[in-house]
Amino acid sequence: MFRVDPRQAAVDHIESGGSQRSGGLSPLAEEIASRPVESGYSHTVLSGIAQIIEAGLLALTGIGIFLWYLPLSEALFYVPLIAGSVLLANVSFNMARTHRIVAYRSIFKQTFRVMIGWSAVFLVLMTGLFLFKAGDMVSRVWLLSWFAAGGVALIAFRLIWRALVLKWSKDGRLKRRTVIVGGGPSAASLIEAIESGANNDIKLIGLFDDRVGERSPDVVAGLHKLGKVADLVEFSRRAKIDLVIVSMPLSAEARVLEMLRQLWVLPVDIRLSAHMSKLRFTDKTYSYVGDLPVFDMADRPISDWNRVFKWVFDKVVAIFALIVLSPIMIATAIAIKLTSKGPVLFRQKRHGFNNELIEIYKFRSMYIDMSDTKASKLVTRDDPRVTPVGRFIRKTSIDELPQLFNVLKGELSIVGPRPHALEAKAANTLYHEAVDGYFARHKVKPGITGWAQVHGWRGETDTIEKIMQRVDHDLYYIENWSIFLDLYILAMTPVSLFTKAENAF
Repeated sequence: MFRVDPRQAAVDHIESGGSQRSGGLSPLAEEIASRPVESGYSHTVLSGIAQIIEAGLLALTGIGIFLWYLPLSEALFYVPLIAGSVLLANVSFNMARTHRIVAYRSIFKQTFRVMIGWSAVFLVLMTGLFLFKAGDMVSRVWLLSWFAAGGVALIAFRLIWRALVLKWSKDGRLKRRTVIVGGGPSAASLIEAIESGANNDIKLIGLFDDRVGERSPDVVAGLHKLGKVADLVEFSRRAKIDLVIVSMPLSAEARVLEMLRQLWVLPVDIRLSAHMSKLRFTDKTYSYVGDLPVFDMADRPISDWNRVFKWVFDKVVAIFALIVLSPIMIATAIAIKLTSKGPVLFRQKRHGFNNELIEIYKFRSMYIDMSDTKASKLVTRDDPRVTPVGRFIRKTSIDELPQLFNVLKGELSIVGPRPHALEAKAANTLYHEAVDGYFARHKVKPGITGWAQVHGWRGETDTIEKIMQRVDHDLYYIENWSIFLDLYILAMTPVSLFTKAENAF
């Protein structure tokens, strides 16, 4: 995965004067970005769900016929036999490439391949029974009945699944919102290749290119140019882009690297088109968008099934934590109410996933007339704005516990980069101005605790070095995420509260 070194980027950013690009989107880009967008479905997850349902149907069919025809005393032989056959069927169907969105849309081709795969399973099964001289142990009535009933179940499921896939395709749920970086003849050729081979799975939104004039006209193969590459960061966030395909030759190394330097902060897949390259690599070198060969430059972090696993992890942990910690939260609320005027909760706008604004909840730790909703001034040791109760709950991070409700709302994760206040500063410099590429932290949902926090990088950030350490740890977490890393961070969080709390006040 492409990554900018945040330390070197910060130095370059400061030496260049810390300038930020000004100006908004073009009228056409603004109009497109303002349109409502329905969330799409992951092809990988849908394929996985189809395989689970299909395996369940085959297993239930085999077990149902067994219960109808054979005595329960033979279950120890038949149940493993059914399980092994279902597993073999799944392997067979995947080898026949029947678990792909493009395959689900067909009727005859899909049905033919599925039935060939199902027949191959029984051929292997009968061959194995013959070789191990176990033919007398299996009922021929059960075997033939399962083959016939399983085939009917497979065909019925595939027809129903095909209808659903066609509906989702029509609704645009299976199309990845895609922009192209580049212009001219190479972009025109790329657009034609996409429309001929991947039109059902790709929705082309527009072009972005830094060049102008004849080298990059405003309309290429019917697709409008919406701005320069620098405009793509804002446009992608607002228009919910899924995929960026770069139409540049491999020889244009400087242009490709500069483009990646600008776009790596986005939670999108970035692919470099190989359709115009004269170089030929092995098939394993490429991935494919439809039939279009591409090189993987950057991947959206925590996607497909990993996103599902993290969603389940967040919800389970949040509900459990709310139940277990509810006495502490109730006691804290009472203490705040009794010792200072004002509401129990403090609400603050912060950047969430993909830079979207979210409102997080905290127990109020400051006097109401001294609250700083934008965090323009960091809390320091013995800060007079902090109440006596506030000092304790900030030191122990109890003030963060209401964010469990943000997790249930889907705005936060249990583990992830901490969401910083909009005007938080390090050495009187806004975080995103101090560290170029700072917003790459927002490629995943922010969390209540994180990799930086368990390593002691919590609390006051009065120097650029401290915020750079936070960013560096956050990027490490994003690039190395696993459910086991989340479990480790969760387990280490209470330990770090007592051993690495010198910066929290």
